[in-house]
Amino acid sequence: MTNGASGSGGEGGEGGRSGRALEGAVRAGDPPSATSEREIGFGRLHQPVGIASCPGIVLVHDVWGRSEHSRALATKLAGRGFAVVELDLYRALAEPRVRDAGERIRSLDDERVLADLDAAAEWLAAEAICRGRRIGVMGVCMGGTYALLAACRPSKFAAAAPFYGVLSYDRAMYLGPEGRDRVRKPASPIERAPALCMPVIAAFGCEDGFVPLADVDLLEAGFARSGAIHRVDRYTGAGHAFLNETRPDAYRPEIAAKALARAVDFLHAHLDP
Repeated sequence: MTNGASGSGGEGGEGGRSGRALEGAVRAGDPPSATSEREIGFGRLHQPVGIASCPGIVLVHDVWGRSEHSRALATKLAGRGFAVVELDLYRALAEPRVRDAGERIRSLDDERVLADLDAAAEWLAAEAICRGRRIGVMGVCMGGTYALLAACRPSKFAAAAPFYGVLSYDRAMYLGPEGRDRVRKPASPIERAPALCMPVIAAFGCEDGFVPLADVDLLEAGFARSGAIHRVDRYTGAGHAFLNETRPDAYRPEIAAKALARAVDFLHAHLDP
C-alpha cells in the first residue's frame, strides 16, 4: 500500500505506548468506544463515553469548512480514545460558505489560524477529560497544511498527524493575481520542515494532483534535518482526499483505514503518559 515510510530522531515511528495504562482506555484491537458530542465555542467537542481521562486532538478541516466529513472523522478519533475538538476555522466569518477554494485559502492569515489552533488546544487541555494530558493536532487538505505548520514551531501540541496538506506556497492555488502573499503566507510546510519540533506522521497519496511527490520528498528531507521523530507515508492508488467518505470519487476505504489506524497508533504512542 505504501511506497515507503521513514522515521528518524532515535525512536520508532509507530512505537508502543509508554507509561501506565489508564482504566477504561481504548487499546489497539479493542472495538471503538461509544462517543458523545456537543457544540462549543471552537466548533464541536467529541468524547469517548466511559473514559475519565484521555489525550486530546484538535482536528482541522479542509478548505470547505466543517462538514459531515470532519464530523465523521472526529467521531472515529473519539471512538479510538481521544477527546477531539472539531475546530471551525470559519466560525467568525460573515460569509463562511466557500465559493472559491483558492480565494478562501489565500485570504487566511497563517499566523492567526495557528493562534486559533493553539487557543483550541489550550481550551481542550483545561477540560476535565484532558487535564494533565497531551494534545495533538490532525488535519486534512488545508487542515493538513496547518497541522504541519503547527508541528514546525513552538505550540500547544505534542504530536501531529497531517493528511495530504499542500506543501508549497508557490503553486497555483496559493498564487493570487500579484503572486504569493508573503504577509498572510510567510512560510510553507516545505520551508518550515527543518524546524520540526515534535513527532509527526504525515500521509500522502501518490496520485495527488495538489501535492506532487517531489514536494513530499522535499518535506521529508527537511524533517530529516530537524532531528525530530517523523514518518512520511506515500500511498499508491490514492489521490487527494482519500479519507473523505463523502467523496466517492476520492475515497479509498482500505487505504483510509490503514492510514488512519497508523495515525491513531502513532498519536497514542506520543500523547499517552
